[in-house]
Amino acid sequence: MTTTPASAPWRPWTVVAVATVAVSALFLAVALPSAVLFGSLVAGMGYALLAPSELEMSPLLFRLGQALVGVVIGSLVRVETLLPVAKDWPAVLGVVVATLAVSTVAGRLLAVRRDVSVATGAFALVAGGASGITAIAHDLGADDRVVTVVQYLRVLLVLLAMPLVTTLVFHPPRDVGALHTGPTRWLPDLVLVAVAVVAGLGLQRLVAAPAMALLGPMLVAVAVQSSGLLGDVEVPTVLEQLGYALVGVRVGLRFTRASLRSIARLLPVATALILLVIASCAGIGLLLSAVTGVDRLTGYLATTPGGLFAVLATAADSGSDVTYVLAVQVVRVFAMLLVAPLGGGWLSRGATRSRS
Repeated sequence: MTTTPASAPWRPWTVVAVATVAVSALFLAVALPSAVLFGSLVAGMGYALLAPSELEMSPLLFRLGQALVGVVIGSLVRVETLLPVAKDWPAVLGVVVATLAVSTVAGRLLAVRRDVSVATGAFALVAGGASGITAIAHDLGADDRVVTVVQYLRVLLVLLAMPLVTTLVFHPPRDVGALHTGPTRWLPDLVLVAVAVVAGLGLQRLVAAPAMALLGPMLVAVAVQSSGLLGDVEVPTVLEQLGYALVGVRVGLRFTRASLRSIARLLPVATALILLVIASCAGIGLLLSAVTGVDRLTGYLATTPGGLFAVLATAADSGSDVTYVLAVQVVRVFAMLLVAPLGGGWLSRGATRSRS
């Protein structure tokens, strides 16, 4: 395969951009979760498989995509959101540790396959923060193609299982509440993004650690959000989707026919392990309910491993404690993303010793 001719570098990117918009619009129309990330992944993968020349994204653009995803995650952390779980912090910490343990065991089982590294197995089955884990998988020494496919297979299976479990097991009332969002406040929202991206990427230059292109902006966004200086701010939708698109295209461009065949062979095992993780997290949720006194449906939704916004919509619709569900979910996602670089370094050192 040849590289893209320098005389017209904009043409292939135009093709990828148009394909990303078209596929993402289709996925949005059918209400697919993470539609833009999926759409950009498919567009990048389509170009990689069909075009006669290779196309590589600038590292700067990919870091920008990681940074925007980090700001999106960091902006979810609000003091008022976390207050409801403050009194239950030992139980919530137990949820995080138990979820991490279940994910680690499932990832190690996936890595029994000779074509899956330990790092790839571990990050492919981390329960929570699919967009964040996808964005930093390559930095952590994992195969981001496998991680992306398995992570979003997990999200899809969670979204298919959640309404069935909610209806058949818990029998909640319907249309009890709704999620409400305020209008976009462009000036403070853009200030949040600018400060978090610039300061976060600057932090990456000072701290030589994996995944800092995502974690730096995420931590800065948490600090800005918690300070209250800008009020209640969030990432404008257009910039959020731009971040997902940059990450999705970059991962998609790395797919080849050989890698697709390898990933297809993984799917039966990965599906079984994902179902194991979903069932284990449901059990953790029931235990959380028994320990803290929250209702069982709230406990289940608070520990569901993926599909955050669908989980919140279900919680609101069924009359569950939406704030409690959001708080536990945010704490878990945040913890998983902070622990991931430490785990990546430990797995890399272990792999090096094994090869030696």
